Amino acid sequence: MTTPLRHAEHVMGTVFSFTVRDPGPGTAAALRRAVERLHRIDRVFSTYRADSDISRLGRGELTLDRCDPEVAEVLERCRETAAETDGWFSERPGGELDPALDPSGWVKGWAIEESSRILRAAGSAQHSVGGGGDVQTCGGPWRIGIAHPLRPGALIAIVAGHDLAVATSGTAERGPHILDPHTGRPATALASLTLIGHHLARTDAWATAVFAMGPDRALRWAADRPEVEALAVLPDGTTRHTAGLPRHLAG
Repeated sequence: MTTPLRHAEHVMGTVFSFTVRDPGPGTAAALRRAVERLHRIDRVFSTYRADSDISRLGRGELTLDRCDPEVAEVLERCRETAAETDGWFSERPGGELDPALDPSGWVKGWAIEESSRILRAAGSAQHSVGGGGDVQTCGGPWRIGIAHPLRPGALIAIVAGHDLAVATSGTAERGPHILDPHTGRPATALASLTLIGHHLARTDAWATAVFAMGPDRALRWAADRPEVEALAVLPDGTTRHTAGLPRHLAG
């Protein structure tokens, strides 16, 4: 049996974890490229780095045409996500109260998916890449634990399957940090919201938006999207989910 190759990388304010079940001659080099890609994305898009393109663009020190070309691409994906979620996603999540430019709701999931793409291009058909509670898998089967937002160290569910993207937005680790883009105030009607899809960039961005919607609107929105299933945890610990979620849960 081949020993999986594992790696953890501290970047973008969190830990990205890699598990490659089918390492080959090119895997180590591909993993280095994936890690370099994560650090490059951080240098361009970090809102905590004063010298990042996104920070300088937000302050008016750079014009969009002078930024890294991926900035325009990411902002276009943010606008697409805003349209798909009826304005519940925004690259300016603080709304009128704080109109600072911050496309982080797209960038993290996209960075994870990019890492998976690099590994696939190098020949891996069995790997998992995770960061900040979100996971992109290739191949499978994989089992992915979903943290209980109200019980530290506990899981509220385990997702199992092939080629899955699992994204969770919530208050467990960072408190009420997700903002309602319409008001600029913290969204507090949910404790956590998990979406299960296949492509993490979009699934993660959608999870951010759907969390901000609150439970009723969130479940209605997800039910109309056949490419995702949703698990919502309310502040009192009760759960709600879309009809197709049980088929993704481990028995």
